[in-house]
Amino acid sequence: MICLISMRTTLTTMTSTMSKPSAAQNPAPRRRKRSARRRARELALQAVYGWLLHKDASLNDVGVIDAHIQDSAGFNAADTRWYGVLFTGVSRHADALRATFVPYIDRGLEELSPIEHSILLIASYELVYHIDVPYRVVINEAVELAKGFGGTDGFKFVNSVLDRVALDVRGPEVSASQPR
Repeated sequence: MICLISMRTTLTTMTSTMSKPSAAQNPAPRRRKRSARRRARELALQAVYGWLLHKDASLNDVGVIDAHIQDSAGFNAADTRWYGVLFTGVSRHADALRATFVPYIDRGLEELSPIEHSILLIASYELVYHIDVPYRVVINEAVELAKGFGGTDGFKFVNSVLDRVALDVRGPEVSASQPR
């Protein structure tokens, strides 16, 4: 009887140890599932990037780019409505959006990487036209896009520019959130 209890305890201990590896056995961090909105922003980034690469993009080109993105793997995991809002909004208001961030960049617009340019357009669109999204969320999401898709220190540049854009276009919201 003692032998049977001991064997059951040993098996239970082995099973629980095997199913829950320790940090030393599995040091890889757990990947958090991306939200549907984050996935929509990633897809909008790809679409705007493609649109920027076609300097003379007509309405037909926007439709072709949009169709290509919608056919891509993982599109259904995104907030498809939000993707459409972002891509359509950026493509329609690009010149006005550039006017919001150009005063805060330290180089010419043509010298921006297409990724940084795309991220700044998307985030500026959200800051200007979607005040329902808190400015900190907009900036954080843009920084995460820059970390994932941009150059090594591109996220610092994006953060710096968007901090100033947010102060300009959402001054009261930014001021209200500052510690006193």
